[in-house]
Amino acid sequence: MSRLPLLRNRRGRPVDFGAFVRRENSRGRLVVQPRMGFGDPAQMREGLIATKAADATTVGTLTLDSYTRVGELHAVEEALREGISLNGYPVVSHPPGVTEAVLSEVRDARFPVQVRHGSATPIDIFWSLLRLGLNATEGGPVSYCLPYGRTPLADGIRNWEACCDLYTRLRDEGIEPHLETFGGCMMGQLCPPSQLVAISFLEALFFAQHGIRSLSLSYAQQTDMGQDREAVGALRRLCAELLPTDNWHIVIYAYMGVYPETYRGAHHLLGRAAELAVSTGAHRLIVKTVAESRRIPTVAENVLALEYADTIARRTAAGQPDTSEVLGDSPTYAEARALVDAVLELDDDIGRALLAAFRRGYLDVPYCVHPDNAGRARSYIGPDGRLRWADIGRLPLRGIAEQRTTKRIGSADLLKDLFYVRGLYDEEALRIRPGAGQELTRGEPVRPT
Repeated sequence: MSRLPLLRNRRGRPVDFGAFVRRENSRGRLVVQPRMGFGDPAQMREGLIATKAADATTVGTLTLDSYTRVGELHAVEEALREGISLNGYPVVSHPPGVTEAVLSEVRDARFPVQVRHGSATPIDIFWSLLRLGLNATEGGPVSYCLPYGRTPLADGIRNWEACCDLYTRLRDEGIEPHLETFGGCMMGQLCPPSQLVAISFLEALFFAQHGIRSLSLSYAQQTDMGQDREAVGALRRLCAELLPTDNWHIVIYAYMGVYPETYRGAHHLLGRAAELAVSTGAHRLIVKTVAESRRIPTVAENVLALEYADTIARRTAAGQPDTSEVLGDSPTYAEARALVDAVLELDDDIGRALLAAFRRGYLDVPYCVHPDNAGRARSYIGPDGRLRWADIGRLPLRGIAEQRTTKRIGSADLLKDLFYVRGLYDEEALRIRPGAGQELTRGEPVRPT
C-alpha cells in the first residue's frame, strides 16, 4: 500500500475529540453517539448530517465494514466494483477525496467524528485516518484481539504499538489524536465488571505509554444498575489515581448482549444506560436502537435513539446533580485495583505486562475461546442480578473476590444468563402493556415517567 502524505488544505483543524466531550459535559450535557456505518458515501453523509441535526448533543461515527476490519481489502474492492452493499464504511478503499466529500461542511468544531472499526491488525486503517486528519478512533491491543478472531495477542500488541506511534504524527499537523479503549466491553456480556474496568484502564495506560494524551475509557452496561455504578466509580477512581493525563473521560455503552425484542423493553434498557451515564459522571453514551435484536438500524432509528437517550439524560441530570459518591470504595474497585496492580508488577512496559498477564491467567475473560486466553475463569448472574465469579481460575483475587466454587456452569446455565437481560426487559414491557411485544419498530418512544 502506498504511503501518501497527510492531506493538505483542510478547512481548519479537527477539534480535540476528548476536549470537546469534556467541554460539553461542563455545560451539563451528556454527549450521545450512534454506531453508524454505511458503505455508500452518500448514505454515510446522510447519516452524519442527520446525527448532527438531532435534538441532542451528538458526535458523529464512521463505523467500518467487516472486510476492512480483518484486512480483506480485495473483498471490499470487489464489493464496490459489483455494487454489493457493505455493513460499514470502507475508509481504506474509498479514495481520500471521497471521504473528504462525505465529511465536508459536516465535521466541524461543533461536530467531531470518530472512526470505529474492530481490527486487531489496523495499520492500513490508521494510515487512512492519518491522511484524512481523522483524529478520533477506538479499540485496543486486548479488546480488539481476544473477542474477534485468532490473531495472536503478541501480534495484536505489536500492531497497536505501531498504530499509536503512527497516530501521534497528527501532532505534526497541530492535531491532537484521541483513542478510546474498548476494554470495558469484552465479549459484550457476562464478564464481571471488575475485569472490564481493569482491562479498559490498562489499555488506556498502554495508549498513554505510546504517546496518546487524549483518552476515553469504555464501560458497557451489564446486568445490575448498582453494580454498574460501582464499576464506573471504580474506573473513574483508577483514572484519577493513576492515569498520567487530565484529558480523559468515561464513555458508557448501552447493553451489548442479547437485546430486548419489544419496543418498550429496548427503550427502557437504553434509558437505563443514559441514567447510568449521568448518575456516575460519565461524559458520553454509545446508544443502541429498537432494531438491534434483528438488523442494522436505519438512520431514522439511530436519531430516535439519540434523542430519547438525551431526553432521559436531561431528566436524570435535573434530579441528580452530584456524582462524587460513586468514587468511594466498593467490592468492584477492590477487585479491579488488585487486577491492575498485579499486571503492572509484571513489567514496566504495559504491552509486555499484558502479554504476561494473560499467559499467567492474571487476566482471564470468561467464555472467551481465543487461544491466548486461559479459559479457566467462569461467571454467572446471581439471583440478585449481579455478575459474580463462579471460578476465578488464576486471577489474583484470592481473599478479595467472592466466588461460588460449588456451582458448575453448564450450557443451560450459560444460555439462560445470555438471555437474562432480554427476558427481564421484555417481560416487564409485556406486563406494562399487553401486546407490546408486537411493537418492534413503530410508534412513539416510551415516554419518560
